[in-house]
Amino acid sequence: MPSLEDPSSFDLDAALERFGHRAFRPGQRTAIETLLARGRMLYVAPTGGGKSLAYQLPASLLPGTTLVVSPLIALMHDQVAALERSDLPATYLASTLEAREISRRIVALARGDFRIAYVAPERLALPAFRELLQQLDCPLVAVDEAHCISEWGHDFRPEYHQIGDVLRALPGARVLACTATATPLVRDEILAKLGLAADTPQLVHGFARPNLSLRAAEVTGKRDRELRVDAALVEALGAPEAETVGKAIVYAPTRRGTEAEAARLDAAGRRARFYHAGLSGEERTDVHLAFSRGALDCVVATNAFGMGIDEPDVRAVIHLGPPGSIEAYYQEVGRAGRDGQAALGLLLYAGNDLPLRRALLERDGGGETKDLDIVEHKWQLFLELIRWAEGGSCRHDAILRYFSDEAETLAGCGICDVCRRLAQGPDVSDFEPEIVTEIVRKALSGVARVTGRFGMAAAVKLLRGESDPRLERAGLEGVSTFGVLAEHRAEWLTRVLRRCVTAGFVGFAGDERPVVVLTETGRGVMRAERPARIVLPPLRSERVPGRSRGQPLAAPDAAATPGEAALFDALRAHRLEVSRGLGVPPYVVAHDRTLHGLARERPRSTEELLLIDGIGPAKAGKFGQGFLDVVRHHDNESSG
Repeated sequence: MPSLEDPSSFDLDAALERFGHRAFRPGQRTAIETLLARGRMLYVAPTGGGKSLAYQLPASLLPGTTLVVSPLIALMHDQVAALERSDLPATYLASTLEAREISRRIVALARGDFRIAYVAPERLALPAFRELLQQLDCPLVAVDEAHCISEWGHDFRPEYHQIGDVLRALPGARVLACTATATPLVRDEILAKLGLAADTPQLVHGFARPNLSLRAAEVTGKRDRELRVDAALVEALGAPEAETVGKAIVYAPTRRGTEAEAARLDAAGRRARFYHAGLSGEERTDVHLAFSRGALDCVVATNAFGMGIDEPDVRAVIHLGPPGSIEAYYQEVGRAGRDGQAALGLLLYAGNDLPLRRALLERDGGGETKDLDIVEHKWQLFLELIRWAEGGSCRHDAILRYFSDEAETLAGCGICDVCRRLAQGPDVSDFEPEIVTEIVRKALSGVARVTGRFGMAAAVKLLRGESDPRLERAGLEGVSTFGVLAEHRAEWLTRVLRRCVTAGFVGFAGDERPVVVLTETGRGVMRAERPARIVLPPLRSERVPGRSRGQPLAAPDAAATPGEAALFDALRAHRLEVSRGLGVPPYVVAHDRTLHGLARERPRSTEELLLIDGIGPAKAGKFGQGFLDVVRHHDNESSG
């Protein structure tokens, strides 16, 4: 019998052939060998990246019954069928089965008839199932969709909180946590909630999709959006009257939006249908089957469409509006180009998306302290997506760095809209830092005048010096800020203020009619107490008085040096230790963006610490000394 500690004692290649594969995908062998040798691992790879083999193959080698926790019933059914075809006894337990069938499978499970058993997380709460687990010879527990355990992620499921108890009851079992979408912060929370050690190996691989042409564009209205969608579909699929070469998914923010867009596309000659959670189960299945069989050119859907979708010939994924986070976006756009052939992903956004999203989050937040924490965290996740959409560097590399997958960065993919634009040469040079500071502080002074009273449009009118009844009634047409940026177009100033929002200088308040507010950070920037670290949007044909040409500013997502990456990892470990000690999620201690700022700036005093994005007086007082100690220790080790 092979040793359970030494992966070299297993014939992994022979086991792979049992599953009908000739070679491992990149990262798979490393994942399996690490799991067998270390007994625990967090495996992060995109949907369709072959994560399931990382637990299925070890299950075929290890004696006993491997337990797989998964929320996707359709995936359970499909994988069990595939395993049985590979002559590997498997089963699943889910609410869709009749009670008699569940009882039959549980009896067989207790006898040890299966090598793999898939269970929905809800079943872990049942006392009878907990007793059954104590009787099983369970060599491995695999937690699929592990990001669902994160209360602050985009797909939190409270049933996942049961998993930590199950693992504690099976101390001899190996543990594999798999997820397709997990930033460093969410990965740290997964380890904390599952009770895994901070030194648990983490393999992040497979996020690079160089065949995807990623694009993001701001739309000015309904007609602009429609023209961009139609052009993308023609590029990806061909003209409506021509024979199509694949299919597309169009994501809409609302159910009503899916129905309207599907009707429009259908009228234009596309074979289109809509899909959302308001349809009956039979209707959803019908749309899904029509899409899979090629009877449709495109499905217009909410994010309810996608779980378990693994169609090879999706040539385009188009978002009519931004989803809630980069994680959600990349999971959805990653359904294009699964066959490795060229495909495109287009994200459309509008100027009112920021206040609308903030109002939606606050409406859902309820007002309790804990809920307001969730609102703020989800708001930060959304701002990261908008930063990405408005960013000035390769779209692929920016996403890979967001997921800390530095090894696969491409130094420019060459096919996203940013890379193509950069290849054509800049139309105007970047702003010098002093000009950025001057414009941003003037813009924030305008926001300060209307903070808590009016929206962004009123702030822009104040900065341009345009007459407005609201400003007149409030006595604001006579203030020194009135017209302080009159030389700039309203559209450009609106984009500047939106970048101030994504930078955390400006926020929104109110549900029905959101008003702008100057944040504590923004007040510090306005008063020259904090730096104005943002990249302004290009002026195109406009000129900034006194602007000189010089070195371009670094993009916000510029690559970290090896030293910065090492310090970021040390700060992550410290954050996890502090959060576990306090019994709070890692995000409460600091966001990933804050840790990146610490690693980049290396503050050595409280005054320098307060200049880091995300650290105010309260956090500096509570956590600041710990961060400073980590930075000082790391720098001493590096210089020694």
